[in-house]
Amino acid sequence: MTSPTASIALQQQQSGAFAELSQETWALTRRLFLQLMRRPSTLIAGILQPLIWLILFGALFANAPEGLLPGGMSYGRFLGAGVIVFTAFSGALNAGLPVMFDREFGFLNRLLVAPLRSRSSIVLASVIYITALSLLQSLVIMGTAAVLGYGWPGVSGLVLVLVTLLLLVFAVTALSLGLAFALPGHIELIAVIFVANLPLLFASTALAPLTFMPTWLGWLAALNPLTFAIEPIRAAYQGPLDLSAVLLEAPYGDVTGTTCLLILLLLTIGLFLVIRPLLNRKLS
Repeated sequence: MTSPTASIALQQQQSGAFAELSQETWALTRRLFLQLMRRPSTLIAGILQPLIWLILFGALFANAPEGLLPGGMSYGRFLGAGVIVFTAFSGALNAGLPVMFDREFGFLNRLLVAPLRSRSSIVLASVIYITALSLLQSLVIMGTAAVLGYGWPGVSGLVLVLVTLLLLVFAVTALSLGLAFALPGHIELIAVIFVANLPLLFASTALAPLTFMPTWLGWLAALNPLTFAIEPIRAAYQGPLDLSAVLLEAPYGDVTGTTCLLILLLLTIGLFLVIRPLLNRKLS
């Protein structure tokens, strides 16, 4: 039976460990934001690319016939959800680059020999930094879409958008961090980013509904994680929020909003569990 004194000592030890972990994570996160302030090109490029897509594609299909898209929505509003998700996805896919550069320049080795309370702070700092950056970029795109007349979700819709983006960003950040430790250098990581970016965008419902696609592409889009993030956000813009409604008529069956969020949650948990042994080995 544990004595009160031992229980208090254990609580104080746990509280001290949490405080030290928070301090280390904050210091490493602050370093990443200082780097961003000194070289803001990453933030600017992450906003400009999807912004160009939103403006050009929205203008290109501005005169599309009514009734062409599901629910009779305009193409600009249809495209907006896809561009918001693409912005968050692109930002999260770059999560491994700061870690990769720290590896190559030797800073990561200095961290590994430093008296850190927990080396998990290295990963936590990267996750916090990329999450904040991706959400900031996505909110700028949402604001621009609203200015262009493509609408703005209500309070409940905005909560759904943020939850969906968080799940997607966490999942892709986990994948990118795993690649940063698994690949030999930044050239290989950048190659993976370039190869994965556009194919995943086009093989989703970001630019066109499933009904517009050939059968093989429809199957790919219906299995693409980006599609499971796009459809709930698109529903948040359409009107009354109902997660039990069918959002995706996939070739394998109907998919509701709740199912989309559940798939993203399982994907996030699965990816973090997959990369955890790799991170433990590389950070030990």
